[in-house]
Amino acid sequence: MAHYITIYSKEPNPKDLKQAVEILKNGGVIIFPTDTVYGLGCLSTNSKALERFAKIKGVKLEQAPLSFLFQDIKSLSTYIEPMNSRAFKLVKRLLPGPYALIMNASRKLPKPFQKRKTIGVRISSHPVLHGLLQLLEAPLITSSLHDPDAILDYTTDPENIFEQWESQIDLMISDGYGSNIPSTVLDLSIYPYQLIREGAGEIIF
Repeated sequence: MAHYITIYSKEPNPKDLKQAVEILKNGGVIIFPTDTVYGLGCLSTNSKALERFAKIKGVKLEQAPLSFLFQDIKSLSTYIEPMNSRAFKLVKRLLPGPYALIMNASRKLPKPFQKRKTIGVRISSHPVLHGLLQLLEAPLITSSLHDPDAILDYTTDPENIFEQWESQIDLMISDGYGSNIPSTVLDLSIYPYQLIREGAGEIIF
């Protein structure tokens, strides 16, 4: 049975964060608030969780457009190829923030992702998510939640989200209504850099 907890961004409760961490470490799949839309995620190093995540999303991990969610720029350096000064300055300007960046992958990715040449990278500015990642030893794999209702691309009401996904997840972290505007996606694996999707982040090159 899935749990539903509210963690307020102004002052995240350490006890609630630890509960979420334990669920993730035990192979759980959770829904959490971000600085854009609510996201679905699991630990990137837990094979049991990754299998469940892939099944829920109906994707193949080797190919799907997923993002690694990191605590900070320093922690993502293991997962990507070294950046030149131009890319590094741009990444520092954009992150943390409402951007998903496609970057050249290193050879140190977790098993299901080792053949990928590029990965999506996110560093969210949301305090709850930041607090959660501080307690984890690995990044999360994440994807936004698409609403099956064609009129609304992303569901914003956490109670509606929970009702829709309860049977498939282990935990829903609510911080009130989310945004319905997804992250801006930029491809930094090539130059000139390319805008893949307009979203919540201002387009800065």
